[in-house]
Amino acid sequence: MHETGDLKRRQKLHGDCRMVGSLLLAVGTGLAAIILLTVGASPAAAGAASDSVRSTINEVIGILENQELKKPERAEERRRLLEKTIGARFNYEEMAKRTLGAHWAKLNDAERREFVELFTSLLSNTYADKITGYSGEQVQYLNERLEGDYAEVRTKSVSGKAEIPLDYRLLKQSGDWRVYDVIVDGVSLVNNYRGQFTKILRTSSFADLLEQLRKKSDKIKSP
Repeated sequence: MHETGDLKRRQKLHGDCRMVGSLLLAVGTGLAAIILLTVGASPAAAGAASDSVRSTINEVIGILENQELKKPERAEERRRLLEKTIGARFNYEEMAKRTLGAHWAKLNDAERREFVELFTSLLSNTYADKITGYSGEQVQYLNERLEGDYAEVRTKSVSGKAEIPLDYRLLKQSGDWRVYDVIVDGVSLVNNYRGQFTKILRTSSFADLLEQLRKKSDKIKSP
């Protein structure tokens, strides 16, 4: 029973990562990462945070639909552009910090930098790995909720008969809204990773967690 539960959690995590990559493509996002076509937003969804998410989605779509960038010899350039666009909207450091929970406070600056770099690499490679899965999904903007420097933009991914709730949690920094978590069908990407990382740290070490992140990211990136 325990092994079945672990398998389901791993499958769910993989599904969440894949969705974030898709969402970042039409953004992709990625990472947040977001393969969704934009449709007209309702008045309830209007707001600076919603506009930020929508802007990134539009930019990613432009890259995905650029015929020149679809040429095989420009695949790496296309990937870099997507990573740059997605990275500008997603606060990977904040996401990484939240995935470690209380353990983050135990790390020194060097360990934090290394973890953020590996976590960012994992998400970026996951997004890039799913980039070819774009198939014209649409996203409907539902509403926006503000609380100080925090916001939640609620959307819904629509593909055929399937509808998947997809919410973005953002933090305002230096006047710009940055995504720090994505809620896919009620499941938090950050919380899902935190559960995985906590289990590793409980039974092993931080060094082992870094090594597992490194191997997983390299495996996804490898052809």
